Amino acid sequence: MLEKVEGIVIRTRDYGETHKIITLFSREKGKIGVMARGAKKPKSRTSSVTQPFIHGMYLIQIGSGLGSLSQGEMISSLRSIREDIVKTAYASYLAELVDKLIDEKQPDPFMYEQFLQTLLWMNEGKDAAVLSMIYELKLFKKAGFSPVVDHCINCGSQEGPYSFSILEGGLLCYRCKHKDPNAYGLPDPLPRLLRIFVHMDVKRLGQISMKEKNKKILRLIMDEYYDQYGGYLIKSKKFLKQLDLFT
Repeated sequence: MLEKVEGIVIRTRDYGETHKIITLFSREKGKIGVMARGAKKPKSRTSSVTQPFIHGMYLIQIGSGLGSLSQGEMISSLRSIREDIVKTAYASYLAELVDKLIDEKQPDPFMYEQFLQTLLWMNEGKDAAVLSMIYELKLFKKAGFSPVVDHCINCGSQEGPYSFSILEGGLLCYRCKHKDPNAYGLPDPLPRLLRIFVHMDVKRLGQISMKEKNKKILRLIMDEYYDQYGGYLIKSKKFLKQLDLFT
């Protein structure tokens, strides 16, 4: 049976000389794999809608295994992302995280909407580094290893100053910092920002302003936290590091 879904292309790979297999993150069906026959042909009707980061409507034959693309209609090309190497690097990183951490064929309209809005904001020029961290934390929560950022993970205190412990999995207040001597001390705005990043709907995001040193602290924490709990190698992170976007 043919079904119409709204989705974003998060991964493509060639299949034979003329076909593609694409991975769609869709609103209605979650993450699904789809065969796009003939999509590598220059004059194919599906060539333009099977490129990475295309947001579109897709008519798909869905079965127990790989789906089959019948036709597609572009909603947005997210052109600014596709034409900017830095935006492409961040979008590729988030797409790979989605591919690794979201289960197949498990619809989650909220995570889909948050991913779409993250890409739309990125396309409009908002800070890709901050947007990435916001969506990463939502993915960590979805995957079941979100850090505790609302209170001290040891005693429950909501009184700072705080440190962030990779080992303990979240914030430690000043009285509990002895639990992890290697915990990272957090400057005053960062505990609050972490809470905002975890809980805020990306659609409500206004202007982003963060000091570069604070971005670097959070990026370091996010990377070490994922390495400890995430479990999957993220190849696109290497590209970001080559661009000196991840430190």
